[in-house]
Amino acid sequence: MAVSSSCFAKPPLAAGSSFQCRSDPDFSGIPKFENSSHPRRLVADAPVRACGLSSSLILRFPPNFVRQLSNKARRNCSNIGVAQIVAASWSDGGVKGVNEKEAASAAASAAAAVPEVAVDEEVCCNVSVHVKEGGDVLVGGLLKPSFLSSDGSLAVHAGERLGRGIVTDAITTPVVNTSAYFFKKTVELIDFKEKRRTSFEYGRYGNPTTVVAEEKISALEGAESTLILASGMCASTVLLMALVPAGGHIVTTTDCYRKTRIFIETFLPKMGITATVIDPADNEGLESALKNNKVSLYFTESPTNPLFRCVDIKLVSELCHKYGALVCIDGTFATPLNQKALALGADLVLHSATKFIAGHNDVIAGCISGSEKLVTTIRTLHHVLGGVLNPNAAYLIIRGMKTLHLRVQQQNLTAMKMAEVLEAHPKVKRVYYPGLASHPEHHIAKKQMTGFGGVVSFEVDGDLHRTIKFVDALQIPYIAPSFGGCESIVDQPAIMSYWDLTQAERVAYGIKDNLVRFSFGVEDFEDVKADVLQALDSI
Repeated sequence: MAVSSSCFAKPPLAAGSSFQCRSDPDFSGIPKFENSSHPRRLVADAPVRACGLSSSLILRFPPNFVRQLSNKARRNCSNIGVAQIVAASWSDGGVKGVNEKEAASAAASAAAAVPEVAVDEEVCCNVSVHVKEGGDVLVGGLLKPSFLSSDGSLAVHAGERLGRGIVTDAITTPVVNTSAYFFKKTVELIDFKEKRRTSFEYGRYGNPTTVVAEEKISALEGAESTLILASGMCASTVLLMALVPAGGHIVTTTDCYRKTRIFIETFLPKMGITATVIDPADNEGLESALKNNKVSLYFTESPTNPLFRCVDIKLVSELCHKYGALVCIDGTFATPLNQKALALGADLVLHSATKFIAGHNDVIAGCISGSEKLVTTIRTLHHVLGGVLNPNAAYLIIRGMKTLHLRVQQQNLTAMKMAEVLEAHPKVKRVYYPGLASHPEHHIAKKQMTGFGGVVSFEVDGDLHRTIKFVDALQIPYIAPSFGGCESIVDQPAIMSYWDLTQAERVAYGIKDNLVRFSFGVEDFEDVKADVLQALDSI
């Protein structure tokens, strides 16, 4: 809301100051938080009430001030909370000539004389805030706010409307293009190194824009923490190296992204790490591998690429945890909207954020969500290896996620309808889509997914060349790798991803020459349907 500056006296700029705040306030009359049995209530001083200010007051402060807030405050505190914390506790090194004890005593007396004022829980986002001696800010008890009851609303507002680590009144999150962050004095640096102060330090270790994207994904996944990296493969490789010790053992599944398989089969053995590869539905094989090996991690996609096999996440999680193994689900095809892997029991969920999450075919990124402990372990290795996401790319993800629920709804609908159309067509031999009753794990998908995704694979009734003719006859989709964007994309996996192998080798991986993978965008369903049917009629 707009706030008149007439209620505040504008003090002179302190000598030696290098900045000037807009509408510099007199902090003496701003509400202060009390550590009481009512953590979401604050005591308002009389001058504030006289000015008619509400709890939605937002003040403007120096750009570097946010560095003085605790990590929890930067991540979780709402904008109003930030403003109130600033107003209650900030002064640039203190005000000269003012006795701090006398000021504190006077403030306490004034507070005692004024009745408590209830603050709208939705504005404060259920955050318990108080300021300790020394100015440390504690923020806790963050709950999902009542006014964001759906994933769609969370995708738009999480990490932003609920507070972000950038002091701004802009609706959109600013892009912080910096490679490093400064400390005003060496004592601040020492406090940071000895963990008495929280701050960003170097661009490889964190960025305010990137943190907003991470918080948004955490909110959708119901995760304590999220790490965003430079690509989905970067996320997969760093996760595997961080969580599986040298000489360790993992279990994975047959149908998966080929580059993931290559890393597991050719790079992990160099660290003495071995793998058991099972069919996604082979739970007996999984238990056998867990019994006969010291398994650190079960790593799989669900649905898988490109045949959309589904694992029973709840069942495999219970089984793996029984033997002390972690479970990571690559949920890229599902999206955080269609499937909640963490709620089903998985320890970690991974996405190629390039796909549905960003959703516009204009950014490459990956993300890992889970407990603070596990994500911190992965983050530590990530800081060593690099693979950092550029803040401009983080902004594109934030922007893309604001329409995630709308895009996924349309893509779910189009893919489901097209899967049914294709399955009934005489020139299509087989359709792979977990939403169809003919899918081998349809019963699992129905149980753990709320939508079945925007990608369909199918076999054309013909050989490699007849399938090429069909693909080339399509006018709406682009022939390209990737999936999940606004534009429809089509490819033949035998050519796009496995062309360096012989036909026999491709078949061994389940990749037939007539297999087509179709990622449906947000185009009108009737247009897409007409295009596909016309292309099929042409072969």
